[in-house]
Amino acid sequence: QVQVVESGGGLVQAGGSLRLSCAASGNIFGISAMGWYRQTPGNQRELVAIITTEGSTRYADSVKGRFAISRNSANTVFLQMSSLKPEDTAVYYCNVARAVYPYNSWGQGTQVTVSS
Repeated sequence: QVQVVESGGGLVQAGGSLRLSCAASGNIFGISAMGWYRQTPGNQRELVAIITTEGSTRYADSVKGRFAISRNSANTVFLQMSSLKPEDTAVYYCNVARAVYPYNSWGQGTQVTVSS
């Protein structure tokens, strides 16, 4: 099993910044990528940003230039969110992708609320 713990959410005014952290523990062998997704009520979970173990990154068009994903180890990633907008309000989930079972593990989510 892989345990995934997120932290760093909260309430911020539009234009402000927040930094989310995600740490994976347990059976972290074979991690291929870690990423952030977000979900609002009634909508599907969507990709925000992802980083592979090789350091390649991918972002949703809506956050390019404002969010930055980074890592300081094979099992810890961060999401620096700047110039936040009310439409960034969502529950943010960290995902750990592995090449072996379990292929995907999720954290419990952290709420990000951006006030206008």
